[in-house]
Amino acid sequence: MDKEILRRQLLDKRSVMRGPDVDSMSRSIVETIMSLEQWSRAEEVLLYWPIRNEVDVRPLLMDAWDSGKKLFMPCCRRNEPGQMDFGVVRAEADLTAGSFGIKEPCRTRCDFPDAVSPDLVIVPGVGFDRKGFRIGFGGGYYDRFLARPQKDGFLSVGVCYDFQLVEGFPIEPWDKNVQLVCTDKELIWQK
Repeated sequence: MDKEILRRQLLDKRSVMRGPDVDSMSRSIVETIMSLEQWSRAEEVLLYWPIRNEVDVRPLLMDAWDSGKKLFMPCCRRNEPGQMDFGVVRAEADLTAGSFGIKEPCRTRCDFPDAVSPDLVIVPGVGFDRKGFRIGFGGGYYDRFLARPQKDGFLSVGVCYDFQLVEGFPIEPWDKNVQLVCTDKELIWQK
């Protein structure tokens, strides 16, 4: 199936989700991630701020702060499509309205190290397949990040609702898959 058509269909379906459904399914995903040994062990994590009924990972942000993990969040570069920097966020007050209406690290309050190599990365998506390939918004932001060399023990986790788990979309040579897909119903590890 054409990726753009599938992207629109999945976004339409996600946009009509009711708040209680978003909360319930997101809670299931968050609890599963928090039960992973890799989450407990991680000293540095990369998370995102959810928009438009994305999986609400804000409890992971709170847990990261409470447990002393170093928390990175993406910040899109203005006038450089597809490029992100990563700021160290110590509290929600460090966030500001950024690109695409997404809260992101404030460039004047947060540190932006030259090299970022977290132990665990939570990756949002419009859809994922069972091999960990994703449909995003088409900008290639996370593909560029996942293509970088990562440290030993690095784990990339794609999060989506069960209905966003789809097959049969084209995979481009530059697409990078995640190592684990977590839905509200299952965990899918890559071999």
